[in-house]
Amino acid sequence: MSLVLYIVGALVCLAAGAGAGGFIVSRKQQKTKKAAALEAQTTLERARQEADAILSNARAAANENALKLREQTEQALAAHQTESAERERRLGEREVLLNAQLARVMDAENSLRRQQEYLDQRQASTEKAQQELTELTRQRREQMQKLTGISAAEARETFLKEIRQEAANEASDLTRKILEDARIHADEKAQNVIANAVHRYAGEHTSETTTATIALQGDEIKGRIIGREGRNIRAFENATGVTVLIDDTPGTVLLSAFDPVRREIAHEAMTRLIQDGRIHPTRIEEVVAKVAGEMDERIMRLGEEAVAKAGLPPMHPEIVKLLGRLHFRRSYSQNILSHSVEVAHLMGLMAAEMGLDVSTAKRAGLLHDIGKAVNHEIEGPHAVVGAEIIRRYGESDAVVNGVASHHNDVPPLGPLGVLVSAADAISASRPGARSETVMTYIKRVEDLERIGMSFPGVEKCFAMQAGRELRVLVTPSAVSDDQAYGLARSMARKIEEKLQYPGQIRITIVRETRCVEYAK
Repeated sequence: MSLVLYIVGALVCLAAGAGAGGFIVSRKQQKTKKAAALEAQTTLERARQEADAILSNARAAANENALKLREQTEQALAAHQTESAERERRLGEREVLLNAQLARVMDAENSLRRQQEYLDQRQASTEKAQQELTELTRQRREQMQKLTGISAAEARETFLKEIRQEAANEASDLTRKILEDARIHADEKAQNVIANAVHRYAGEHTSETTTATIALQGDEIKGRIIGREGRNIRAFENATGVTVLIDDTPGTVLLSAFDPVRREIAHEAMTRLIQDGRIHPTRIEEVVAKVAGEMDERIMRLGEEAVAKAGLPPMHPEIVKLLGRLHFRRSYSQNILSHSVEVAHLMGLMAAEMGLDVSTAKRAGLLHDIGKAVNHEIEGPHAVVGAEIIRRYGESDAVVNGVASHHNDVPPLGPLGVLVSAADAISASRPGARSETVMTYIKRVEDLERIGMSFPGVEKCFAMQAGRELRVLVTPSAVSDDQAYGLARSMARKIEEKLQYPGQIRITIVRETRCVEYAK
């Protein structure tokens, strides 16, 4: 019974505990639900607030983007409107221009039409006048034949003579115009070809500038020089490169050669052989070799002395050697080496006055004629040849151009070429610088006057200024003013062909008409 009560009591306690536990659990569940509902409500409120903020930001961004888009659209619209206005303006201007061009084209077309009509009228008038002229010419020819008794062939000859005279006058006018245009617009002077040829190769004065003479004491020494069957002369000519002439002048040996150095070596060797008396091929070779060696030393010494006289530092040995060779060359009796030293000093003075480099100017002046020291068989003017030589041995471009351009063979690239040309002319034209024999001078003047007198219509000729000018007096009735220009040109061409002369010759045609009348 007690066990039953115990069990019942236990069950009652268990039921009460279960009820209390359920109540507690229920209360906890309620609290949990309330907390969850509160949290959910809070989360929802927070989400709602965040959504409102996002929505507000989105609306603000949308409004801002809308404003920007509106501004961009308005700007694009304004630019488009401006471009459209500009395009319309250009189209309007183009339309105005096209209308103006069209008007001009129409005016030109009307003008061409009027000109065509005028030309058609002129052509018709010209054809009519030509026909009338032909008829008048025919009538005039018939009248002339009746009045003068001249045949058609004679009249044609007279007419052709008139035509030839008119053509000659027109040719003279054209020649004069061409010459005047050339004087105005020409940039370069004609090169002095004959002067270069005189320096590089002998002409009519060959016998004066290419020979050396040695006096002989009797015919015995002449026989020794000739040798058995002429072997001594042949040996001497082979060793020296000169030509030996014995029988041309009594008591004299003539040595002829274009190269002045060879001629000097031959002269000294022949003098020593004559003094020694032993003349045979072996001795000739020994003496010539010894004299040639001494000549090389003398040439170097002369070149070094020239450089020292010019006040310049030492130069390349080959240049010094060529300068020394200039001592044996002359231009119308003027020693070229002395002339070069003189030009160097003049260049230094002028360069100092102009503020240029004195040393460079002196080098150009000293080396300006170095091209004359080489063999005459080398092609080209001596200025260009000399410039090429000094360029090979390291001279500056300014000095090279000054040497090359002092005769206008090449255009000057600086002031040195002009200064060298001026100094060269000053040195060559000073009193006593150059001279020539009286016979050569007289012959050149006579030939100049003879060429002038060979032209028809020439009354008198006078060679003036030592043969540098030819003054020609013509008959006024035979030579007109227009023909005088052609006569001067023809005379200059003939002088260039027939004569050899230094520098240039001026031809002056004088035509004078004097009309004299007396009042009574």
